[in-house]
Amino acid sequence: MILTVSGVITASESSWTAPFTGLSPRAFSKLVTHLPREGADAPARRRPWKLSLEDRVPLVVAYWRTNLTMRRLAPLFGVSKSAADRVIDDIGPRLALHPRQRFAKDAVLIVDGTLVPTRDHKVAEQSKNYRCSTNHQVVIDADTRLVVAVGRPLPGDRNDCLAWAESGAKATVGNTMTIADGGYPGTGLVMPHRRRKGEDLPDWKRPTTSPTSRSARVGHAFARMKAWKILRDCRLRGDGVRHAMHGVARLHDLALTG
Repeated sequence: MILTVSGVITASESSWTAPFTGLSPRAFSKLVTHLPREGADAPARRRPWKLSLEDRVPLVVAYWRTNLTMRRLAPLFGVSKSAADRVIDDIGPRLALHPRQRFAKDAVLIVDGTLVPTRDHKVAEQSKNYRCSTNHQVVIDADTRLVVAVGRPLPGDRNDCLAWAESGAKATVGNTMTIADGGYPGTGLVMPHRRRKGEDLPDWKRPTTSPTSRSARVGHAFARMKAWKILRDCRLRGDGVRHAMHGVARLHDLALTG
């Protein structure tokens, strides 16, 4: 759906969809179809958009995917830097993942935190990656590996056991069984038993599935999400990092389901 004509990207050739958005043509079409139902193309008291909705969506997704500066991104879509900025501010929040409201009785979730380096020091703190980052609690379905919830971003110096509750992720999943690694003591989450020095764990405490394989599932989700380079060095201010994280989580799920 994306074609470069005289240096301008437009929604007309599907062969360019994957390189710029990371989505298949079918998944991208599904995304554009659902956005008007969520009010993305509603009339507003402002100057009419130069780009159609079909062109504004790939602008935002391409920005998250490539993390290009406005100076480089805007000419690709034939708009000014300020216009590209306005498109990102308008469409970005509308691409946010809708957290799952209900879970099956036998559902098993996995939670872990990830750090997103952020230029806005008002919402970030120096963390263990030696950069100013924000802490994001991400919950995936252990079976489908889809992201089902993302907590609010917190300063990167918050540990995961505090961020789990403060970010709202805990309230979102409720009483659904949720697995975590050893960084969540006292949270009530299901964690692997730790063997103390000189101690042998009894058979009933030994996991039947390797904790490494369980944590690898959410680790793989982080790796796929950070293919969108905005999560490697976010230059957005204010709520920008939250909108980017929630939007990328939705794109991640779309990319998996096609």
